Amino acid sequence: MDLWQLQIFCRVVETRSFSKAAEGVRLSQPTVSSHIKDLEDHFGCALIDRLSRQAVPTQAGELLYRHALRLLALRDEIEAVMARYQGKTLGRLTVGGSTIPGGYLLPPIVGRFQKRHPGVTLALVVADTGEILRRVLEGALELGVVGAAPRERQLVHEVLVTDTLRLVVPGDHPWASRRGVPFALLRNEPFILREAGSGTRQAIEEALRRAGFGVGDLRVVAEMGSTEAVRQGIREGIGVSILSTLAVREDLAAGRLAALRVEGLALTRHFHLVRHRQRTPAPLALEFTAFLKESLKLRRPEAA
Repeated sequence: MDLWQLQIFCRVVETRSFSKAAEGVRLSQPTVSSHIKDLEDHFGCALIDRLSRQAVPTQAGELLYRHALRLLALRDEIEAVMARYQGKTLGRLTVGGSTIPGGYLLPPIVGRFQKRHPGVTLALVVADTGEILRRVLEGALELGVVGAAPRERQLVHEVLVTDTLRLVVPGDHPWASRRGVPFALLRNEPFILREAGSGTRQAIEEALRRAGFGVGDLRVVAEMGSTEAVRQGIREGIGVSILSTLAVREDLAAGRLAALRVEGLALTRHFHLVRHRQRTPAPLALEFTAFLKESLKLRRPEAA
């Protein structure tokens, strides 16, 4: 077993495909399969199941994946520390972002950071808030940007920026020309809800709770696992939903969707920068954090 084999294994798990993993690491598919077999022989158990057209980790594979991510993250930290010692900004940093910051806020900042530091490889992992927090806890990610404050005491978080949520309806909806609607009207409208674990859903639940309501007061007709799926569902007329305006910016500009306030609901939330309390930040992570704050033109709020 070596780090290169673990990196290949992680790529297979993340892409759910031997062929896509092979493309990502610039090897042939048979070579990737051979490395996985070597790992399975080493541990004496199956790590990947070939199900239909997908490569799915077994329970042993899931266990190895979580620990391999931590080991690879430590490797990247060592590379960055030694480069910094020599006065260079080099190395690899993996940053996590929940759906909205990972899809809309972080990508341009990551791109500008890499242009400033061409010797750096900066990987962005996008998943729901719960998954990003889990990976930070396990040490697989050094930094995460999520749409809800973590409850885990092992995590330190600070507010990065405020996000605006609005009720989003199709462009031809009777409410499209309104600036807002009372919650009493929304209760009778077909509603598309994000899945449990997403920061958007947590923000909706919190806003409802503060107003004395709950998700049960909405007429939920669908529950979807991504912001993109919700956006498409609204466009197809399945229902309305509450989303970050960042996620529908282009649709709003084109008139395909409209966004309005829900009177009585405080539909704002914060994006939080999260790290593990007991992990000493690597120099590259500190440099990216400073660049992130500079890019967002932030003051430095106190860590929670």
